Amino acid sequence: MSITPLDSIRRAIARHNGVSDPTVSGGAPSQGGRIENGLFPASHTAEELARIQELSQRNAGGPDSSQATRRRRERDREPGPVRRMVNAWWNRLLGAVYGGGFSMQEAEYEEHATSRDYLWNTLGTAVWGLAFPLLTIVSTQLVGAEEAGKFSIAFVTGTLIMIACNYGVRNFQVSDIDEKTSFASYQLNRWLCGALALGCGLTYSSARGYDAQMATIGLGVYLYKVIDGIADVYEGRLQQADKLYLAGMSQTLRSAGVIAVFSVALFLTRSMPIAAMAMGIAAIASLVLVTAPLALLETEKSRRMSLREAGHLFIQCAPLFGALFLFNLIESMPKFVMEGALAYKYQLYFNALFFPAQGILLSIGFIYKPQLLRLSSIWANPRKRRRFDLIIVAVMALIVVITGVCAAFMAGPGIPLMSFMYGLSFERYRTLALLMVVAGGVTAAIDFIYAIITVLRHAGDVTKIYLICFAVSVVLPVILINLLGLMGAVVSYLAIMALLLVLLIIEYAHIRQRIERDRNPYGA
Repeated sequence: MSITPLDSIRRAIARHNGVSDPTVSGGAPSQGGRIENGLFPASHTAEELARIQELSQRNAGGPDSSQATRRRRERDREPGPVRRMVNAWWNRLLGAVYGGGFSMQEAEYEEHATSRDYLWNTLGTAVWGLAFPLLTIVSTQLVGAEEAGKFSIAFVTGTLIMIACNYGVRNFQVSDIDEKTSFASYQLNRWLCGALALGCGLTYSSARGYDAQMATIGLGVYLYKVIDGIADVYEGRLQQADKLYLAGMSQTLRSAGVIAVFSVALFLTRSMPIAAMAMGIAAIASLVLVTAPLALLETEKSRRMSLREAGHLFIQCAPLFGALFLFNLIESMPKFVMEGALAYKYQLYFNALFFPAQGILLSIGFIYKPQLLRLSSIWANPRKRRRFDLIIVAVMALIVVITGVCAAFMAGPGIPLMSFMYGLSFERYRTLALLMVVAGGVTAAIDFIYAIITVLRHAGDVTKIYLICFAVSVVLPVILINLLGLMGAVVSYLAIMALLLVLLIIEYAHIRQRIERDRNPYGA
């Protein structure tokens, strides 16, 4: 049998690539799983023939060789962990939609994971708290201080809208262990609050006489903050079911997604209204695709909603909501006065100077809020009242220390660092930065003292104090801002917070005196 030049080439390629030397068969039929195809000899299996053909094409430089290799690699490559997780979640959503509803599905995540609860709740709160500073930095770098200032005041207003949407129901909901109020009723209450809050926000924009650009920025931010408030009821349901870590995951994903979508949209379009609306749409998508389904899938099916229960929540949570809303309104009054008296860029400067102060508030919250239940149990034992007082003194001392450290940082590398991050010069605002840090320490002390008064079950007693400070906040910023500009805004904010702290401490002392007189079994 003669060997053709083509057979020689095939043998050389086979030897070069480690394939056994092919034996040419003169057209004999295939045996034992071997294949005779008229081109390659019958001594090769189908797998060997495919390998020889692929190597022949590659060595010959065939036009399709690289594409075939790439397709084979893509086919063999397994999806990454993120893609697998997304695919699994999407399949679960579709299964719930076509399988009788979300509440009919079995839960897949465990309860009572304390370490994960703490980790994800802390991460979610941190990312949520960093959203405003990060978005203002991105805005300043991409579109300038004036546009960033417009976004800042919209975010401040949106935060008040979110508080109105929450209506102080979260703590009431998670402590409703026996579910005296159905989750369906909590949902109805929250959606009603969200609709009313968004309506109030749009009414405020109209009353302010915003132009189309500013109104669109406000609408996007208001949508995001209302969704933030509505998502809270579903995350509260997860906490109620002892799956707080899932609530933290939901909050982290929503906040990180909003930051990413806003930043990319602003980078691509350099349009603040488009970026703000993209942020609102991203928040809606996170609620529909993640937060609400997660709560419904991972908790027991709720009994039917009741209009009476939903309405009763408005009555029960009104005192807490009133105090919370008043406090945040008092905090925001200098910013609202600035909007009518100064250029929008000063909103950015004020909030940028405030962010280190906000860091003090968040730091203290991370320390004492997980211990509130323990503080309640200590207070419940009259023999441990001295220990309760020592804890209060220790936390107040810690606030002073953290405030001092923050002030030292701002007096040193803090101002240059802020100038670098924002792309603006803050050197002329060193004094204001230090005053704002002091205001942050005062605000952290206010937050802690109010929490202690709540532990004592006397939160309603401070309403009159908030009303007094609100009256002052309406008058004092108008005077000082018109006289001193941005300096007047910072000074008025510090003065109002200092007044509120003094009045709260005095009221706390009076409450303790009344309690000792009425309940202390060791008293006279």
